[in-house]
Amino acid sequence: MSHQHDPIDNLSNNRHFQDVLQEGLSGVNRRSILRGGVGLATLFSLPMLPGCAATAGTLPNLPTSNLLGFSPVAKSILDQVSVPAGYTVKVLHATGDTLDPAIPAYSNTGAETDDWSKRVGDHHDGMHLYYIGSNGKVSSAATTRAVIAINHESSADSHFLHTSGQTSAGVSGKKFDQFGTWDLGARPGLQALKEINLHGVSIAEVTLDSNGLPTGYKVDSTLNRRVTAQTVADIKGPAAHLSAIKALMATKYDPTGATSRGTLNNCGYGYTPWGTYLTCEENWAFYFNMPNGSTLPDAKTIAARKRYGVASAAISSSATAAAGQGWYTPTDLPDTDSRFTRWNIAASGASAAEDFRQEPHTFGYNVEIDPADPTSRPAKRVAMGRFAHEAAVCGLPVAGQPLAFYMGCDSRNEYIYKFVSTAVWDPADFGGGIAAGDKYLNEGKLYVAKFNSDGTGQWIELNVSNALISGYTSTTYTGFTFSTQADVLVFTRLAADAVGATKMDRPEWGAVNPANGEVYFALTNNSNSNRTPATADAANPRSYNDTDGKKSSGNPNGHIIRFRETTSSSVATSFRWDIFAFGSEEDAPASVNISGLTANNSFSSPDGLWFSKSTGVLWIQTDDGAFTDETNCMLVAAVPGSVGDGGEFMVGNSLTTSSGTTTGETKTFVGGLLGESRLRRFLVAPKGAEVTGLTETADGKALLVNIQHPGENTAKLGTATNYTFESQWPGNGGGLTSGGYGVAGRPRSATLIITKNDGGKVGL
Repeated sequence: MSHQHDPIDNLSNNRHFQDVLQEGLSGVNRRSILRGGVGLATLFSLPMLPGCAATAGTLPNLPTSNLLGFSPVAKSILDQVSVPAGYTVKVLHATGDTLDPAIPAYSNTGAETDDWSKRVGDHHDGMHLYYIGSNGKVSSAATTRAVIAINHESSADSHFLHTSGQTSAGVSGKKFDQFGTWDLGARPGLQALKEINLHGVSIAEVTLDSNGLPTGYKVDSTLNRRVTAQTVADIKGPAAHLSAIKALMATKYDPTGATSRGTLNNCGYGYTPWGTYLTCEENWAFYFNMPNGSTLPDAKTIAARKRYGVASAAISSSATAAAGQGWYTPTDLPDTDSRFTRWNIAASGASAAEDFRQEPHTFGYNVEIDPADPTSRPAKRVAMGRFAHEAAVCGLPVAGQPLAFYMGCDSRNEYIYKFVSTAVWDPADFGGGIAAGDKYLNEGKLYVAKFNSDGTGQWIELNVSNALISGYTSTTYTGFTFSTQADVLVFTRLAADAVGATKMDRPEWGAVNPANGEVYFALTNNSNSNRTPATADAANPRSYNDTDGKKSSGNPNGHIIRFRETTSSSVATSFRWDIFAFGSEEDAPASVNISGLTANNSFSSPDGLWFSKSTGVLWIQTDDGAFTDETNCMLVAAVPGSVGDGGEFMVGNSLTTSSGTTTGETKTFVGGLLGESRLRRFLVAPKGAEVTGLTETADGKALLVNIQHPGENTAKLGTATNYTFESQWPGNGGGLTSGGYGVAGRPRSATLIITKNDGGKVGL
């Protein structure tokens, strides 16, 4: 999820790539390069991607493609789903739908009196469809039985779930999302429980017709399951460091640190080669606070909280209000197992094992779930690092070789990571569940990416034996030092700072091209306080103003970067990269609309990326705030090329702020231009919604897509009688073939089933 007003927690002084570029162009007049003057020969003497045919201002057009067989969908600001002619759209399930026949149907009025632990969660996000074999385990081939695992990201719109919005100390109409504040009064316990339990993952059995196409879900299936922010999970990590890791996880709930409770803000996901689900904990830091006058923990813990964006009331004993939900405040319900006070992270006890000061340490991981076994316990995979996880996509598995998982940290100026397993892949482990996960995800090496200005890159291992990490000190995060590898894995962002990783423009979803193993990452956007002409770099090369509509600036439209590992090996420590496509409005200047987008394929703020194994299509989902004056968020289909199919390009930047106008040029590497035959809009969402999360049936004839938070931009809820919703989807039936879904009125996140009327593969 791409929030336009996310805080910047990376205040490290890591060099931006502009500094590296300046070194590479030492002695060269950069303006003469752009004009083709005397410096041009020097420019071309620098390292280039193999096969680059473009000059410093042109890019080749890739060959036309006949793969995409639909007419582009026009931009839309209507409160409906728009898809090409010849397609059918229906809802699988939506926020609040019951997963147990004993739970009443959703009222959509906020009147529910259950705690939400047996309902579909809110803010549908990453998801995956799993087939279940006759042995009750996940099947590698299509069967007549399937389940779908779906992430639930945020409770930013929880005011829709209560009769008169969220309340505190009897005051209604508050907006308790991560960008608001509360008055520190007690919140009703049932409201807090609903909000806690709507997070996590919903697993539901999907009903399939005689052709294997999804038609809905089974309310009474024994496979239906919720993993919420209260579900017990095991702490798993490298054997040599596990005792030190558990010491950092110790709380009053489990003083041994062997278990933790729940998973939060579940955004991107991963699918393991052995058939389990990885749910990624993204913006988890906003849920923790302390009352005014609380006792603070040690300086190292406070420094780490600051780096991870844990709210101000959790790093200052004098804070009187803070962003968050106020989940620690209820007094009208029993505090069973400290279910409310666990969100208060003051140092109130004699040690960390007697309070919840370390509760934030238990979030920020990839959490593994076995979708076929409702009795299995989720596992927090600490070896893969702790940050704002956004997707954990596995490279192409090769028998006898280690597995590589690629991960983004979703905040502005954060990093791209890779985890490489110690164990080598054995296809016989398919269906092995959490035990197989222990084999591949407990032991391995964690790396962070550095993108060089010549189109190459390095993976830097994050290990406490690295002198840059063991000797780390910071004037910004005063008091933090690394003493063990456990520190590296639990405070990964600081370790990445220490080794000089490349700050990126919001690394969100990753995707691996099944045709060649190349890795794609969505860089959603950045603001003008971070991305200026002076800080633009090769991998994040644009800084400009959007001069119409929303008038945002920096890199408001984002881009998609891709890279190819050296020798295509999972254990490679180097790679080559280029930029696959730049988001832009079609009428933007050529220095902004570098990819030559038109009205039929213009997009902004790429977020979700997903490759179809059935068709090879790259699906691009957006979560935008810059282009929404002209169109709601969208789903775009792309026919990918390969790294190096374009060329070197000089970007001319100009950014105007209240301080004046600054300019500059940045060298980068861009893929060949796609054109409408290779890139076109497939779907436009309802008002205020993000498009996120994709999965498909094994034959590619049904695509499942999530519509998240329609009506997000609506004002806070006052009372049920005076409230006007920005969106009323899906109850209004907007774009749904079968009409409205559920009770009309308040908007709801939902999962779509999209099929082609002629029975063919979606998108072709």
